[in-house]
Amino acid sequence: MTLTDEALEALGARTGRRRARFHRLRVVEVRPLTADAVEVTFAVPDELADAFDYAPGQYVALRARIDGAEVRRSYSICRPPTPGRLSVGIKRDPDGRFSSWAQSQLRPGDEIDVMSPQGTFVSTRTGTPTDHVVGIAAGSGITPIMSLAAAVLAASATSSFTLVYANRSSTDVMFVDELADLKDRYPARLAIHHVLSREQRTAPVLSGRIDEARLRRLLATLVPPESVAEWFLCGPFPLVQLCRDVLADVGVPADRVRFELFSTGATPTAGSDGGRPVTVRADEPVRTIEVTLDGTSSRVTSPVSAHETILNAALRVRADVPFACAGGVCGTCRARLREGAVQMTENYALEPDEIERGYILTCQSHPTSDRVVVDYDG
Repeated sequence: MTLTDEALEALGARTGRRRARFHRLRVVEVRPLTADAVEVTFAVPDELADAFDYAPGQYVALRARIDGAEVRRSYSICRPPTPGRLSVGIKRDPDGRFSSWAQSQLRPGDEIDVMSPQGTFVSTRTGTPTDHVVGIAAGSGITPIMSLAAAVLAASATSSFTLVYANRSSTDVMFVDELADLKDRYPARLAIHHVLSREQRTAPVLSGRIDEARLRRLLATLVPPESVAEWFLCGPFPLVQLCRDVLADVGVPADRVRFELFSTGATPTAGSDGGRPVTVRADEPVRTIEVTLDGTSSRVTSPVSAHETILNAALRVRADVPFACAGGVCGTCRARLREGAVQMTENYALEPDEIERGYILTCQSHPTSDRVVVDYDG
């Protein structure tokens, strides 16, 4: 997921790398997509137009109180930028507290907190006349790729997009009507290949789960890697990692492959709204953590024995510290390490150059020096 300096500069100009902030938005539509997925559309008032300007492929975090507890989840924006509106796709997770609530309880007229758009899962080559872009998605991984495909195809009369979309059956396909409309609009430049694991397709290569053998056959027969300028991978960790490994093995440069995960399967480490409770005893060694946010610095001590993350410690003194997934996936909790040393457990969100410039995911970073200073404004 490496970006060149030029690409980062262009991305910064488009997305502003703004500090993540929540704003109260009103739900104007909750539209069923499948038996277990909905599209939720929010009204964006004129005064918040700049705060919710976004690039196709970005996501927002949603925050709501469910059964008395604060719950946050990140969802990708599913439609190209449209003045006054913002839409996300939400697929029900069997154990998903927020997604189940959204399916059964969220209604037009409700208001919830929506964070300003974030993320670097965006095209850096949109508008290059001869580009062929490929998206490989599974399940709800189609959500950001919907807007990416529309943007790539609209940007140039000679660009093309190929979508490989994996699901269990045809009834699980999200945005089926939108995909059909996009195909009708760009019949010669959009190719869509549905791979169904529990439904027989005419072409054997499109029937079954995408494993390494099937992926290599897809690349050999439908999507020659040498024809592709940019790849977008979105879905569960095993599929995304498989695609990255196979693409690297067939010679695709890493800087042409962008990926996004919705989940790694790990359990988030941060508490809901105030951090995991930690008791500091007078006789035990501690780390001192200083956090700067919106120009104001706060200090907290963290027992070495607690093995506490920077985010968890910060939440105990600053409830407004930004975070969403707390699993190293979304990057909302990104901050710059100004002083000290940390160990970052997982990272699925930061670019290599961001790490070189001192950025960390605070939800995954544990202090390893006696004093650590992090800057969310940096």
